[in-house]
Amino acid sequence: MKVEELDDLLTRGVATFVDPNGTFKEKLLKKIKGEDVGEIIIKFGVDPTRPDLHLGHAVVLQKLRKFQNIGCKVVFLVGDFTASIGDPTGKSKVRPEIEQKEVEANMESYLSQVGKILSTDPQVFSWIRNSDWFYSVTDLEGGSFAEKSQLYENTRMQKTHLGKTAVHGVTLRGLLWMLKHITQAQLIERDMFQERIKEGRPLFMHEMLYPVLQGIDSDVLYKIYGDCSMEIGGTDQTFNMLMGREVMRASSQPEQAVMSMDILVGTDGKEKMSKSLDNYIGISEDPTNIFGKIMSIPDTVILNYYKLCTSADAKRVEEIEKKLKDAKTNPRDIKLNLAEEIVSIYHGSQNATKARDVFIATFQKKEIPDEVEKITAKNGELLSELLVRAEILSSKSEWRRLVDEGAVKLLKEGGEEKITDFNKPAAPGVYKIGKRRFVQVD
Repeated sequence: MKVEELDDLLTRGVATFVDPNGTFKEKLLKKIKGEDVGEIIIKFGVDPTRPDLHLGHAVVLQKLRKFQNIGCKVVFLVGDFTASIGDPTGKSKVRPEIEQKEVEANMESYLSQVGKILSTDPQVFSWIRNSDWFYSVTDLEGGSFAEKSQLYENTRMQKTHLGKTAVHGVTLRGLLWMLKHITQAQLIERDMFQERIKEGRPLFMHEMLYPVLQGIDSDVLYKIYGDCSMEIGGTDQTFNMLMGREVMRASSQPEQAVMSMDILVGTDGKEKMSKSLDNYIGISEDPTNIFGKIMSIPDTVILNYYKLCTSADAKRVEEIEKKLKDAKTNPRDIKLNLAEEIVSIYHGSQNATKARDVFIATFQKKEIPDEVEKITAKNGELLSELLVRAEILSSKSEWRRLVDEGAVKLLKEGGEEKITDFNKPAAPGVYKIGKRRFVQVD
């Protein structure tokens, strides 16, 4: 990276960047110039409850990759302990505790997907669970204290993965000491806490502690890695990340910089991309599915996707913005290029070109509408059951009639496949129901 490109790195797609004295930026400048500034650690909190990544997650990952290219080390902090509390961001439901085996399985899935964007070379990548310091010997089940103590020592990632001789832990005494430096007024500033109070809904103490625990994570990472220069996340995490600065200040550590990224809206063009809202585009999905979903986004969010999901520089984004304002421009043409670029990032240029050809052949030439209704099948569900449940069809009798008439078709590369099996499983794809109705099954 060139020095003049640093400002773009620190501003593109960034909602908030907190680096009051320019300490973090100065370290990056020295790193770019080849000066020895030691290891620059960037913390990224990972939710262990969902192993699948979508384009919304990828916004932050793409930014992290650029920091890796400079020589920074990204640390995935897996919040398996704090997952048992649940960040009160958005919905206020407390999430169930996640078993360690599930965390390991989810992280394996995470890392296989993350490798499409980030380098997982130990020189620039590491991961660790926060249960490594929040759980104590007495939290372990079964056996004598001596046996528990030995098991505790032998299962700390600080030793097994990072090769450290000392294990850092957080005791109740340490937590209470930290709380002496955080006021109730500071915590109550959080907007969602204010909303709860105004609406007369309960606000539990363990939820109020969540930002402090996230801040303590930064404190411990500094002790383990010898640095925690910046924390990055979505705008919904800004308050929590800023609390990390408070905790580090109390511990007389250099305060981490904070970068919150703009949030990518989902395919509905309204809400933030989320699996629970079924408006997401998974980075491991089939290329044709990704292409089709991108083509279904409203024209109003095309620029948002170009800024957050592609490597288009500021000049090119400006040119695209001008084209979108030109009445002579068909937004569909710009979306075609956008979809091809995004598919290329995760599946390569050849698959991206093929996905484009398939889309044109099956959608444009057959006059399929841009926005196709999407429905999600349950495991083992039949296509007939899904269509009736989703109220695409009124009954199974209507399903049988349409199949008998040859009016249910699966759109495929190079043509259509008539559905003749009444008990066909609900496989992913785009189906033509009757003469003019189309549905996409995920």
